[in-house]
Amino acid sequence: MEITNISTIAVTVPIEPPKKIQSIKNGFAEKKGSRKSPTWLTPGIFPHGGINRHDTRTFKDGIDHIDYVLVKIETDEGVTGIGEAATDIGFFGETLEAVKYGIDRYIAPSLLGMDPLNRELIMAKMTLDGERQLPCARSGIDLALHDLMGKALNVPVTTLLGGRLRNKVLAAIEVGAPTPEDLAELCNEYVRQGVRAFKLKMHGYPDEDLAKIQAVREAVGNEITIRTDANQGYTVKEAIKICQGAEKLDLGLELMEQPIAEWDLDGMAMIRNSTNVLIEADEGVYNRYDVMRFIKRGAADCFLIKPAKAGGLYNAKKIVAIAEADGLQCVIGTGWGLGLKVAAKLHLAASSIVREAAEFSEVFLHGMLLESSYEASFMPPLKDGYLEVPTEPGLGVRLDEKKITKYLSDI
Repeated sequence: MEITNISTIAVTVPIEPPKKIQSIKNGFAEKKGSRKSPTWLTPGIFPHGGINRHDTRTFKDGIDHIDYVLVKIETDEGVTGIGEAATDIGFFGETLEAVKYGIDRYIAPSLLGMDPLNRELIMAKMTLDGERQLPCARSGIDLALHDLMGKALNVPVTTLLGGRLRNKVLAAIEVGAPTPEDLAELCNEYVRQGVRAFKLKMHGYPDEDLAKIQAVREAVGNEITIRTDANQGYTVKEAIKICQGAEKLDLGLELMEQPIAEWDLDGMAMIRNSTNVLIEADEGVYNRYDVMRFIKRGAADCFLIKPAKAGGLYNAKKIVAIAEADGLQCVIGTGWGLGLKVAAKLHLAASSIVREAAEFSEVFLHGMLLESSYEASFMPPLKDGYLEVPTEPGLGVRLDEKKITKYLSDI
């Protein structure tokens, strides 16, 4: 079997929560006199890209859409695979134009004629210039390749990744609100939609943020998982203060994500050594080499994996293995997506030894481009907090051609 063609389609999809949850207002509000400017503020949802004192970018209009590149790999035997590539200039540094051109002009031509089952060689060929190059574009190829391999072998992607450890995955969602009371009310609304795990987006003020964690814990009870994300918003002292405060109040805080600047590994190690709350690296970890840097410095307890950030499922599994070798774990993180990535993340979580709750905020933020029967399986309300892992060959979902036509980008 040989790869005969690789094509891409650019789409722009509006950010509109599913009808069942459109009344839920998940978002941040700028605090008057704030020392930290709100960044990537998006009406109705959490900010994408984080809030920190070093970032002065502001967007008055927020983000009202997501851009994606669909990737299709065809073979001489008629087997095809479909993937999706994220684009995000704010976080990943790759625009819609860059991702599409990178695949069309550079990656696709180099893979024509290759055996799609020869995954090792294909992945090596895509990373000759380093794993930091075009991770989003490479992730689109990676997802399409795994979809194709699964269909060719008549097995789900979970099997390709090592086999199924679980049939369903606990879904955590990211939530943000300006006050403790608002955040507690918001989380209660999501609990009514079946959510059983939260990642609270912090504002960067230890006292207020600790009050938010406490308010949410009191509102949702002790059976709900709570983690936080500071998006690099604290100093070392502030991060230690809030972690130790959460411990003193017995709030059951699972972990704190990227409390300080991603380059400050010594600071991360100091925080980690000062608390029993797990310290998670995100912005500082894209690939396996980044993980090794953190491990050598003792700078993290766990690592946030996003397929787009890692360059796909293949590299994500390597990150999981490296962390596991040092007795550490990974968290499967949120990523905007059209449905294919949701399925991919479920396969990754189901086949890996990772933290129980994987992050799927995207199912509450916008619709997908899947056929209705597949999309419905990912839509709220959740079944006791879980999403079921697809069982059909490949990624186990199908795109809706009419939806794709509706949202074609004009680039």
